[in-house]
Amino acid sequence: MTRMIGVDVGGTFTDVFVLDEATGTAEVAKVPTSRPDQSGGFLDGINRLVPDLTQAAVVVHGTTAGTNALLERKGAQIGVITTQGLRDVLEMRRRDRPRTWGLRGDFTPVVPRNLRLEVPERTLADGTIHTPVDLDAVRAAAHTLLEAGCQAVAVLFANAYANPENEARATAALRDVWPNAHVSASAEILPEIREFERFSTASLNAYLQPEVSGYLDRLDSALKGGGFGGEFLIVQSNGGVMGTDTACRLPVRTALSGPAAGVIAAAHIARTAGFENVITGDMGGTSFDVALIAEGQSMLSPQTAIDFGMVVRTPMIEITTIGAGGGSIAWVDRGGLLNIGPESAGSTPGPVAYGQGNTRPTVTDANVVLGRIDPDKPIGGKLDRLDVAAAERAIETHVAEPLGLSVLDAAEAILTVANARMAGAMRLVSIERGFDPKRFSFMPFGGGGALHTGAMLAEVGLASAIVPRYPGVTSAMGCVIADMRQDAVQTINALTATLDPNVLGTTMQTHVDDGMALLDAAQSSFERRDTVFELDMAYVGQTHTVSVPLPVTVRDGTVTPPTVAEVEAAFDAAYLATYGRLLKNGMRRVMNLRTAVIGRRPKFDLSSLAPSGGSVEDALQGTRQVHFQDAWHETRIYDRLALPVGAEIAGPAILVQPDTTVLIDPGLVGRVDECGNTVITAKDR
Repeated sequence: MTRMIGVDVGGTFTDVFVLDEATGTAEVAKVPTSRPDQSGGFLDGINRLVPDLTQAAVVVHGTTAGTNALLERKGAQIGVITTQGLRDVLEMRRRDRPRTWGLRGDFTPVVPRNLRLEVPERTLADGTIHTPVDLDAVRAAAHTLLEAGCQAVAVLFANAYANPENEARATAALRDVWPNAHVSASAEILPEIREFERFSTASLNAYLQPEVSGYLDRLDSALKGGGFGGEFLIVQSNGGVMGTDTACRLPVRTALSGPAAGVIAAAHIARTAGFENVITGDMGGTSFDVALIAEGQSMLSPQTAIDFGMVVRTPMIEITTIGAGGGSIAWVDRGGLLNIGPESAGSTPGPVAYGQGNTRPTVTDANVVLGRIDPDKPIGGKLDRLDVAAAERAIETHVAEPLGLSVLDAAEAILTVANARMAGAMRLVSIERGFDPKRFSFMPFGGGGALHTGAMLAEVGLASAIVPRYPGVTSAMGCVIADMRQDAVQTINALTATLDPNVLGTTMQTHVDDGMALLDAAQSSFERRDTVFELDMAYVGQTHTVSVPLPVTVRDGTVTPPTVAEVEAAFDAAYLATYGRLLKNGMRRVMNLRTAVIGRRPKFDLSSLAPSGGSVEDALQGTRQVHFQDAWHETRIYDRLALPVGAEIAGPAILVQPDTTVLIDPGLVGRVDECGNTVITAKDR
C-alpha cells in the first residue's frame, strides 16, 4: 500500500489527487459532484485512478457536507436542553442585525423555540454549583424531544466552562435514554467563556451530527467494501486532519474543510518555490475563496460566522468567500446594473454551455464565448464538447440586450464585474489588514482561478503570480499534505497578579495528554510532534483580546509551565506589536488558554511533479483566436504538462491541462520553475 489519496468535494466538481509514495508520481482527476448525496462523486473520482483500493494507504477527504448543511439549513431536527431562563440565548445572539443600518431583519435559529427546553440547574461564574441539575427533568425533556422527532440534542448550561459538573451529569443521564450518539455538550465542544458563542457552536455541532456522521459512515463502508484497509482522515477547518471518529463527534470542525486544504497546499507550494507571501484565490464552480499567507504562515481565526447568526467558535483558517465562481450567474437588476452571483448554476445544470437545461449565462460561459476555454476540451470529463452558440444566445438575451451591448462586449463586461469582485475580496484580506499587495504574489487555483491571473495582477497590484502544477486539484493535494492536528481551549479568567503557574501548567498538560493520545491512536507516522500554546489576554476593562504565543517547552510529553513574568513579557510583546504602545500601570488578564498538538506528516517532494525532458516546440498544440478587451488575438495553445522546466511563454498564450486552463494575458510572461509551477510576471520584470 503506497498510494495516498486526497479528495476534495466542491459545489461543481469533485477533485482527486493520488500520490504514489514509492515512485513519487501523481495522478489527478475531476468528476462532477453528485447531488444530493456527495458520496457518489467521491467514490467515482477515486475509482477512476485507483480501482483497487487495497493499494491505498491513506484517504484524506476535504468535505463541504457540513458547510452545505449549514448554508442550506438542511441539518437535522434537533433539540436543546438548557438552564432555566436561557432558552432564548440562541435567538438574541449579540443583539446584532442582518443589516447593521437597516430598520428590519429577522433571524431564525436552527432550533425552534418549542424545542429549546429548560431544566432547573445553576452554576455560578466562579464555578460554584448553586443549584444541582434536576436529572428527572433532563430525562423528561429528552422524551419530549424524541416524541417531537428530534434526531440530536445539545446540552447548553450556564457557566459550564467554569465547572462542567452539572452539564456532565445531565449529559450522562441523557445518553442513557437517547437512542443514538448524537448528543453534544457545550463544555465538551467549547469550554470557553461567552454564552452565545458556546451555545451556538454546540447547537450547530448537534445540527450537523446526523448529516455528517451518516455521510462519513457511507463513505467508510464503501471504502472498506472496495478493499480499503488504510486510514480514512477528514480535513478540519484549521487546516489539520482528524480521524472519522472525531469528525463524527465534532462535525462543526469541518465547516470550512475543503477551502482550508487548498490554503495548506498553497502554503507548502509557495514555500518550496521560494515565495513567503502569497494571496490565494480558489475559484471553483460556486465561489471564489481568498486567503492570505504571510511569512509562510496562513492566518487562523478563533471563530467565524458561516451565515448571519450562525457563529462557530473553533480555530479556522481565515478565508473570505464570495459568490464569484465559474458557475456564478450573470444578471441585470431593475436599475440596469450588471451583477455576478451569488446564485450559481453548480454542477447541475451547470453553465449554459454544458447543455443541461440552464439558460442564464455564467462566468464560464463568458470565458467560452471569448475563446479562453477550448469548447472541445471541457474539464471534468462530463461532456465531449461545450455549446458555444447556446452560451452566446444566453449572454445576448440576459446581458447584451438589456445593456445595449454586443455579445462580445457583454461577455467582457461579465468578466470585468467578476474580476472586480474578486479583486475586492483580495484587497479585503490584504490592504484593509495593513499588508502591501506589492509584497505578495497571487496563487490561483481551483478549476477557474488561473483564467483570471492577469486581471488580478492588474487590479490588485500584486508582484507576480504562481500557478501550481495542478491548480484544479490543489485542495485535493492539500488533503495529502495536511498535518494531523488537535486543538483545545479552556477559559482561565485570572489576573496575572493572581495567576498560579501550576494550575495553568496542569491545564496545559491535560491538553497535551489528550492531543498526544489522539496522535498515538492514528495509523499515520509523523516526522515530529509539535505543541503550540497561546493565551487570549487583555488589559482589565478591555473587551477584545490579543493572541499571545507562549515559549513553552514540552519534553517527552511533559509540560514546563511559564512563570508569571514570562506570561507578562509575552503579552507586552504581542500587545506592542498589535497596537504600538502599552498601557501604563494596566492590569493584565488571562482569558483563555489555547493549545494545538500537531503531528507533522511527511511532505512529498514537489519537484517530483516537474516535467522531465520535452521542449516548448513539442508542447505547442497550435493557435486560436482569443478575445482580450476589445480585439481578437492570435493566441498560441500549449500542453502545459509537457512544457519543460525553464520554459518561457510570452502572452497571449493559453496553457491547457485536464484540470484547468491557464491564461497568460498580453504583456505577461510565464516561466516554468523546478517544481513545475508557472510563475507569471510582466514581461519587463
